[in-house]
Amino acid sequence: MRVKQLTCALGAELVGVNLADAVRDDGLFAEIRSLLLQHRVLFLRDQEFSRAEHVAFARRFGDLEDHPVAGSDPEHPGLVRIYKTPDQPNDRYENAWHSDTTWREAPQFGAVLRCVECPPVGGDTMWANMALAYERLPEHIKTQIADLRARHSIEASFGAAMPIEKRLALKAQYPDAEHPVVRTHPETGEKILYVNAFATHFTNFHTPERVRFGQDANPGAPDLLRYLLSQAYIPEYQVRWRWEPNSVAIWDNTATQHYAVMDYPPCHRKMERAGIIGSKPY
Repeated sequence: MRVKQLTCALGAELVGVNLADAVRDDGLFAEIRSLLLQHRVLFLRDQEFSRAEHVAFARRFGDLEDHPVAGSDPEHPGLVRIYKTPDQPNDRYENAWHSDTTWREAPQFGAVLRCVECPPVGGDTMWANMALAYERLPEHIKTQIADLRARHSIEASFGAAMPIEKRLALKAQYPDAEHPVVRTHPETGEKILYVNAFATHFTNFHTPERVRFGQDANPGAPDLLRYLLSQAYIPEYQVRWRWEPNSVAIWDNTATQHYAVMDYPPCHRKMERAGIIGSKPY
C-alpha cells in the first residue's frame, strides 16, 4: 500500500489496497484506521466490492445507523443510498458545509462512501479540517467560545422543505441536540471546532459576562456563529476529490466537515454511504 498525501491540510489517497481484504485482515485494517486518524479523510480508486463487503468493512469501525430521510438499501441496513437523478428537479440541494448527523445526541464517528455512478464532470466532494480550523483561530476567539454550546437541528435542515406536519413529526422523533462548540476528539485528544450547517444558535451565550444589555446579544451571538461557520470555507483547510465509479472516501466525521458540490444537473449521481455510530461529544 502506498500513501499519497493530497494537501497540506488533510487527505491521502491509498494505492494498491483492496478494502474487501481489510474485512478479514486485522493488520491491514489497523493500518487504515491509523492513517484515517492521521489524514482525516482517505481516498481509494477501483474498489469493486459488494454491498455486503462495504457494510462489513464499515462495521469494523463500529455499529452502523440508518438515516431518517435518506433511504437505506433494504438488504443491507445501515447502507444509505444518496441517489440524485435527472427526474428529481426539486431534490437537488445538498451543498452545505456540515458534519453528518450532528443533530443526533451521538453523531457519527465517520463514514465509508462509495461512488456507484457519477457525472462525467462535476459532483466533486470537499472536506475541511476542523482541528486545523480551531488551532488557527485568534486566541481571543478561542477564549470567547471555550465554554459555549450550540443547538443542532434536523428540523431546520432536512425538515425545512417538508409539510409542517411531517416536519414537526421529524423533530419529535429527533429533538434538537446540544453540543459543545469546541469538541475534544475522543481518540486523539485534539480540540475541534464543532459547529456546522446543522447548528442554529448558541444556547448559553446570553450571560452577564457577554451581554450588558439585550442589544449585545444581537448581533453578538449570530455574528460569532456566522464567523465560526465560515472557517470551513477557507481553502487552506480543504481537500477536493473528483469521483469516479468505484471510488471510495473514508472520513473522520468528528474532525472534518464536507460539502457536496452541486454543479452537475441534469445527471445521475449515485452514492452509497455506511455511517458509523459515534459517541456523545464532550
